[in-house]
Amino acid sequence: MNGTSLPRTSGILLHPTSLPSPYGIGDLGRSAYEFIDFLAQAGQHLWQVLPLTHTGFGDSPYQSFSAFAGQPLLISPAYLQELQLVSQDDLNSCPQGDPTQVDYGAVIPWKNGLLRKAFQSFQEGHASHLNWDFENFCREQDAWLSDYSLFMAIKDCHEGRCWLDWPEDCRRPDPDKKAALRAELTNESRFYAFVQFLFFREWMDLKRYANEKGVRIIGDIPIFVSMDSADVWGNQHLFQLDTKGFPTAVAGVPPDYFSATGQLWGNPLYDWDAHDCEGYQWWISRVKNQLQILDILRIDHFRGFEAYWAVPYGEPTAVNGQWQKGPEGKLFSAIQNALGENLPIIAEDLGVITPEVEALRDSFAFPGMKVLQFAFSGGDNEYLPHNHVKNSVVYPGTHDNTTITAWWESAATPKEKATAAAYLHLTGAHPTAKEVAAVKTAAARTALLRAALGSVADRAIIPMYDWLGLGEEAHLNTPGKLGGNWAWRAAAGFESKTLAKTIADECSVYCRV
Repeated sequence: MNGTSLPRTSGILLHPTSLPSPYGIGDLGRSAYEFIDFLAQAGQHLWQVLPLTHTGFGDSPYQSFSAFAGQPLLISPAYLQELQLVSQDDLNSCPQGDPTQVDYGAVIPWKNGLLRKAFQSFQEGHASHLNWDFENFCREQDAWLSDYSLFMAIKDCHEGRCWLDWPEDCRRPDPDKKAALRAELTNESRFYAFVQFLFFREWMDLKRYANEKGVRIIGDIPIFVSMDSADVWGNQHLFQLDTKGFPTAVAGVPPDYFSATGQLWGNPLYDWDAHDCEGYQWWISRVKNQLQILDILRIDHFRGFEAYWAVPYGEPTAVNGQWQKGPEGKLFSAIQNALGENLPIIAEDLGVITPEVEALRDSFAFPGMKVLQFAFSGGDNEYLPHNHVKNSVVYPGTHDNTTITAWWESAATPKEKATAAAYLHLTGAHPTAKEVAAVKTAAARTALLRAALGSVADRAIIPMYDWLGLGEEAHLNTPGKLGGNWAWRAAAGFESKTLAKTIADECSVYCRV
């Protein structure tokens, strides 16, 4: 993605799980198509989503059972019915709850049961027209699918426990044991492969529709993978693990804007020397896989490729970590050599950014990110719009920030609000506390949206909840908080023609339509 040649445009951030649906969680069904229509009506050419992978503990898309496998929860029940794999009665059994929140505790067992029913129907000969496509999918995706489906089958045999708690011969199987497990668990492995087939089939239909409407999809690749994943289990030599498979150190970030004790993510760290010895083939495969289903990749925690925060395994917080050197440009040069020079990658360059990180980003012409909620802490802040550069993507906030309504009403400090009020011409140059307090939330929200759209940055991405003017109830993720994240859903009918026109009009003023 050569930043110097990018057209000036805009888009909306909305993860598919946040779409309306009668089935407890947003999916790839009718609402997704209606949202794409809405994007086109609003003059938006980008749809940004979070990782689309199979989530594990905590329902976080940044902690998945595989860096390659799609999220089964996104498969539309209506799609299963369309394929004649389930009945209307099966769909009617969906648990009902708050339509603006995902109740994962209710949705997951129901959705898994529905997928089991669909697989049983397929095994019995229903939807036989899918047979060839399924077998072809398994052949084409074997490089990751074989380990993933076996990993999930073994996990089921051990009541969902992390693979580190499995017996030794399953935890670190030799080739003979692995072959024996495949033979023993053929049907269960085939179920997980079939679910992936359904996900990718439905997703690619949706992506084609988006592209035909002039909408490109930005997806997310977390730099790290989950400890409890097929990626680590099947490639233990590529990670910093001890002889029993336990990590020697784990990922995180030092104390920052979000947390005084840092963020202890707990992901295993890569053995970059081992990756180098294999020509970074695992990473090349990962990026290639994602570019088959996405148009643009946002790589989360890009700074970790220059240096990453390594925390000794067992530490209660991320405070006692240290910086370790990453692969730097060697990794991206290898990916370029394999996949082409103009990689459509956005570098998430937030946090502790050094000149070395900036040099790595700029050497590959990757656009960085500018976040307005970070802009008003004082001084000539790099996130202030007058400091933005063309080759970047501007956001009012990311999925880790609260909404701009909630930011203005409660999260911003008095100093930040005063600085923002003056900068955005909501008050005079040196407002009093009373003058700042008199600024209406709606006016502040509009001013922040216009500041993002008016930025010189080639791309502006506005979260859907900010266009809707929602408050803390729509906060998608609070870093460091266990539970209660990733649950917000947009209300049915949110994508109105009136809102589409408003968005199109606002974007046209700033030459983004």
